[in-house]
Amino acid sequence: MGHTPRSRVVPFDAIPVPRLNAYLRAVGTAVPPNEVHAAYLRWARARVEPRRAKLFERVARRSGIAHRWSVLPPAGEDGMGWYAARSPGTAERMAVYAREAPELALAAVADLAARADLSGITHLVVASCTGFVAPGVDQLVAARLGLSPSVERLLVGFMGCYAAVAALRTARHVVRSEPAARVLVICVELCSLHLQDTPDPEPLLGQMQFGDGAAAALVCGEPGGFELGAPFAATLPDSAELIRWTITDTGFDMHLSGEVPARVARALADPAFAAAATGGAGVAGVDGWAVHAGGRSILDAVENAFALPPAALAHSRAVLEANGNVSSATLMFVLARLLAGPPVEQGLALAFGPGLAAEGFAFRSAPRDAAR
Repeated sequence: MGHTPRSRVVPFDAIPVPRLNAYLRAVGTAVPPNEVHAAYLRWARARVEPRRAKLFERVARRSGIAHRWSVLPPAGEDGMGWYAARSPGTAERMAVYAREAPELALAAVADLAARADLSGITHLVVASCTGFVAPGVDQLVAARLGLSPSVERLLVGFMGCYAAVAALRTARHVVRSEPAARVLVICVELCSLHLQDTPDPEPLLGQMQFGDGAAAALVCGEPGGFELGAPFAATLPDSAELIRWTITDTGFDMHLSGEVPARVARALADPAFAAAATGGAGVAGVDGWAVHAGGRSILDAVENAFALPPAALAHSRAVLEANGNVSSATLMFVLARLLAGPPVEQGLALAFGPGLAAEGFAFRSAPRDAAR
């Protein structure tokens, strides 16, 4: 008589699962043609009451920013265009966002296309917190690029400066679940649309940090560039009021408290934070730092808390100097510089934003013999 084999239940955790890696193959960047930093400083100084002008000028000199860029063309004696004599309404600002955000995003994609093959895109992830339009920037860009209607789209909105982490983390999850996926990630921010006229030096100094910019990246399972490692996220307790956006009749009013750098420094000094950010490995072995250039004081806080050598955050400081803080796109600008440099054995990306929250991920250069 024949023998009928009996079925055996195999525990799920006993099933070998191949390791699926996701790679940040390349990053492209773009800024508008209009340099506005010097014009802004003149405009802001004229609004600060005289007794506080010296404070404004001292902080401005120490900002570490030399240039910022805007989609708004300079006009008028002070070079501040439509902000020279009035405060535009939110509808007018959003009309400019709807026109200019897709164009700047496409410029970043064009820069990316010069560095990577963008054929066969299956997913599109777009992050932006400086405007709203429907159809969204994701749909507008997909149509202009001629992407297939079957491309899966995701819009990451209003997360602020750490949205690049959320966008790249999402792309990593997609590729690890669908190894053949090719994900186009775009961050586009038009921060200059939300300037607020005030005599208070604190918001004027906060606004002084921000400029416009866009970045685009390709994430896929083909080895090359940076392998994206495990992400992490942490919300700092009792800090929700330190970074806020409020939608008003005259654009998005951002509150950026002067307490943010000190609060970040305290969080970074906690050994548990460093352990979570590095998977328990600690920061001593990190040889590639991609820290969001949120401002000189933020970078100083990271450098001091982790006792880093001055050169560790050189790429972040260079991005800040050349562009200011371009919100979610900033981290991608830093990663683009790192990709162009020496190989990274153990990298750490880190960004801060509303919440007050810190988010990031590990990364490392793909082995040379693994890249195709």
